[in-house]
Amino acid sequence: MLYPILNSARTLIDLSGIWKFKLDDGTGFENKWYEKKLENSLTMAVPASYNDQKESMDIRDHYGYVFYQRELSIPKILQGQRIILRFGAVTHYAKVYLNGELICEHKGGFLPFEVEIQDKVRFDTNLLTVAVDNKVDQSTLPVGSEKDGSMMGGGMPSIPGVTPKKQNNPNFDFFNYSGITRPVKVYSTPMSYIKDATIVPSVDGNDAIVSYTIDTVGEGKVDIEIYSEDGEVVAKAEGKSGTFIIKDVNLWQPLNAYLYTAKVTFCEDSYDQTFGVRTIEVKGIEFLINGKPFYFKGFGKHEDSEFRGRGLDEVLNVKDLSLMKWMGANSFRTSHYPYSEEMMNLCDREGIVVIDETPAVGLHFNIGGAKGPTPVDTFEVIRTHEHHKEVVEDMIARDKNHPCVVMWCIANESDTATNPDSAYNYFKPLYDLAHKCDPQNRPVTIVGIMGASRGDKTLPAMDVICLNRYYGWYVFGGDLEAAKQALNIELSFWQKFGKPLMFTEYGADTVAGIHAATSTMFTEEYQVDYLTANHEVFDRHDFFIGEQVWNFADFQAAQGIVRVDGNKKGIFTRERRPKYAAHYLRSRWTKIPNFGYKTEIKK
Repeated sequence: MLYPILNSARTLIDLSGIWKFKLDDGTGFENKWYEKKLENSLTMAVPASYNDQKESMDIRDHYGYVFYQRELSIPKILQGQRIILRFGAVTHYAKVYLNGELICEHKGGFLPFEVEIQDKVRFDTNLLTVAVDNKVDQSTLPVGSEKDGSMMGGGMPSIPGVTPKKQNNPNFDFFNYSGITRPVKVYSTPMSYIKDATIVPSVDGNDAIVSYTIDTVGEGKVDIEIYSEDGEVVAKAEGKSGTFIIKDVNLWQPLNAYLYTAKVTFCEDSYDQTFGVRTIEVKGIEFLINGKPFYFKGFGKHEDSEFRGRGLDEVLNVKDLSLMKWMGANSFRTSHYPYSEEMMNLCDREGIVVIDETPAVGLHFNIGGAKGPTPVDTFEVIRTHEHHKEVVEDMIARDKNHPCVVMWCIANESDTATNPDSAYNYFKPLYDLAHKCDPQNRPVTIVGIMGASRGDKTLPAMDVICLNRYYGWYVFGGDLEAAKQALNIELSFWQKFGKPLMFTEYGADTVAGIHAATSTMFTEEYQVDYLTANHEVFDRHDFFIGEQVWNFADFQAAQGIVRVDGNKKGIFTRERRPKYAAHYLRSRWTKIPNFGYKTEIKK
C-alpha cells in the first residue's frame, strides 16, 4: 500500500483536527447514531488516543465502542478522479460510515486501511462517522484475557452482590490506548493509477542492480527515473517490471543514510518512491549489513506520550531519534506493534535500523491474568490464526520498501515452550509466510519470553534468536552475581544452535530521582549496575550480536499493584529526561562500533 503524497497528479486532504466524539452507551448502533449528527457530543483531537484527552475515568477506562464524527467536504474539481479515504490506524476495530452508509470495516489497530469513495461521496457536505471498538480478547492482536483480572492487575475476586465494571483485561504490559491514533486523509488519483511499487536492491561491486515491479490499474506505459539525493538522474527504466543499474552506488548505512527516489509515471499518474540500497544477510553467527557484521545497540520502545497516548507525534519522533543518536544507539524494535509510517520514513532518513514487529503480544495463557489453575495449550485456545496471517501480510506490504527495516518479528513473548509442538505448528507457517511475502527476503524472528528455553522448538527455527531476559530483576532481583551466573548458563545453552542471538529486552524498573550510595532495586544506581552486569556477560560471547534495552522511555500501563504510574524501566522518563543510565549507555555505546564489534572474540 502506497503512502499518500501530494504531487501534480494527486491531491491530498488532511482530516486532522477536532472531531465530535461520544461514548457508546449501548444504544449507538440500535439508534443509528451514524445516520445523523451526534447529540451531546464532546470534542476530541485526531490523530490521538482518546483516553487521556479528557478528565474522565469513563473515557480513560472505556470498554467497547466510541463514535467519532465530522463533516467532510470534497472539492468539485475532483469529480472524475478516483477518491480514497485512508486511515493510518484505528485501534482496534473500525466501522466507517459515510452519510449513514457503512462503507468499510477493519480489524487491527496498528496498520492502515482505505476505501474508494468517489461513487459514494457528495461534492458538497458529507457526514463521516467512525465507530471504534477497543475490546481485546483471545481473537485480537494484541491479546486480552477473557478471565477476570489482567496481566498486571492481580485478578478480581468474585464476591456475591458485587458487580465490577466491564473493562478490558489486557494480557500485555502497556496501556490499551485506543481511538483514531494516526492521520486520516483523503487523496485522489487519476482513474488509471499506480497501485503499488516494489523495489528490491542488490549490490554488484560498486554498482547496484535493482529489480522493480509496478502494479497499475488501467492500460498505459510505465516510465521510471531514478534520482540521487542531489537531484541528478542516475538511471532510467521502462515497463511494469524489470531492472536498472545505479553506477557507483551510495549505500544506505546505519546512521549514514542515503536515499534514492524512483519517480514513476503511468498515464496521467505519478508517484515518488524513496528507497535505499543495502544488503541484509544472516551468515553463521553474524548479522551482516552490506556484508559487514552489524552489532545492534538500542532499545525496545513504545508509541507513548502524555495526553496523546499512542497518537502520532512527529515532534516526539524526531526527539526520540535525536536522543538515540546522542547515546550512540543505532536501532530499535517496534515493540509491540508496527509503528506509524511517518516514523518508518524518518528512520529511513536518519539511518536508524528497525526490527519491525507485529502486534502479536499476549499469546501466552499460562502467565498473568490469563493464567488458569492448570496449564493450557495456548495455541489450541487462541483464535488469532487467520488474523495473525493478515497482519503479517499487511505489515510487510506496507513496509517492504523501507531500507531501515532489516528484520521481521512475528510475535513477542509467546508461549513457545509449554506445548512446543503446537507452538511450532502455529508459528512455522507464519515464519514461512513472512519470507514468502517479503520481496527482499529479510530475516524473520520471534522474541522469546523469560524462562522459555529447553524444549522450545520455535526459537531455534528462526533466522535470529531474540530473547527477553531479566536476570537481576524478575529473577535474582538484587543479586547481580547470581544473575550473571544464570545469564552465562543460558547463553551457553543457546550457543549450540549456531545462530546469531540478541537481547531485545533487558532492564530494571527505575524511579527517576531515587538514589542510594549502596545501590538497591528501583534506584538509578541499581539500573546502571544491572546493565553493567549484563554487559559483562554479553561481551564474552561471539554469537551475541546486539543489545536492546527495555525500555527507551517510561510508558503508561494498566492500573495494578505492580506498576506505579506506568512501567518505569525507561532509560528516559516519559518526558524524555535522562536517568543516570542514559549517560552510562552513552559512554558504552559511543565506544562500540556499528560493525565488527566481536571480531577479536571470534579470532
